[in-house]
Amino acid sequence: MEYISEIRTLLAQPKDIIITSHRNPDGDALGSSLALYHYLMQSGHQVQILFPSDYPDFFDWMPDIKRILDFDNNPDECKAIAERAQVAFYLDFNSIDRIDKLGELLDTLNMRKIMIDHHLYPEQAADYIISDTTASSTCEMVFDFICALGDRKAIDRKIGDCLYTGIVTDTGSFKYNTSPKLFRLVSELVELGVDDYELQDLIANNLNEKQLRLLGHCLHNRMEILPEFKTGIISLTKEDYASFDIQRGDTEGIVNYLLKLREIRFAAFFMEQPTIVKMSFRSKGDFSVHELARKHFKGGGHKNASGGSSFQTLSATLKRFKALLPEYASELNH
Repeated sequence: MEYISEIRTLLAQPKDIIITSHRNPDGDALGSSLALYHYLMQSGHQVQILFPSDYPDFFDWMPDIKRILDFDNNPDECKAIAERAQVAFYLDFNSIDRIDKLGELLDTLNMRKIMIDHHLYPEQAADYIISDTTASSTCEMVFDFICALGDRKAIDRKIGDCLYTGIVTDTGSFKYNTSPKLFRLVSELVELGVDDYELQDLIANNLNEKQLRLLGHCLHNRMEILPEFKTGIISLTKEDYASFDIQRGDTEGIVNYLLKLREIRFAAFFMEQPTIVKMSFRSKGDFSVHELARKHFKGGGHKNASGGSSFQTLSATLKRFKALLPEYASELNH
């Protein structure tokens, strides 16, 4: 693994360390951050996790998740902690703008910065960039990172639970971006005592009544199918946000339901927020939603899972999106 000898030397003595990940953290952001937190604490470092925004409450069960501070609600405390840190780990994001104002702060501070990420085209935002776009998740990379440091035996049940959570969420319960190496890694975690059934249940069966009714509303009232482009669309309006009191995490995973239709290769989910329209794209097979999101909606991510944004109205954004589809018709109908 690149830079590992320099990083091993850097971490040879106890340090003040911060760990951060992207806004609106998902299971991989949380799992990789908490796993690395527990490992570094075991190694004698002082560690704090700082996120740009709060995490969804359905991850409340994760080990020591309450120790995470978010910049939105605790800017002064986060600033004080960041200013005394000697090392920062950037996990599961490839561009400093993914951490918003927290990123602006960290950019001004003199510390060693280590990025571990599996997204395409990482920005040169750290001293050491460990990038592997073939990895299933940043959690897989954190496992490899700990092993490369020579500390495989430090990975215990608590760290394993965190790593498994990120792997399961980023692979859609082992449907995407899997490999023989990944399954060997997961078998090691299970041997450590990670309870596959328990964690899958905590991750997958965590909806409350409001979220289930919102899902029904999306599928019954807000779904549009464009068979000529093998594309499915779900869009939520500001009125939907108000009537369902949609909070962080409530829309997680809804876009994936469109791909349950056998004929759909491209799923697009549009969320109208007060000043921006957020987009979530998913695809099957070789169709790259990353390239579409990067080219047209200032976004990106992975080949089969990406996001984007628009400052136009929802109706204008949808019109623009649909106008793009003929450009991709041959790929979608291949």
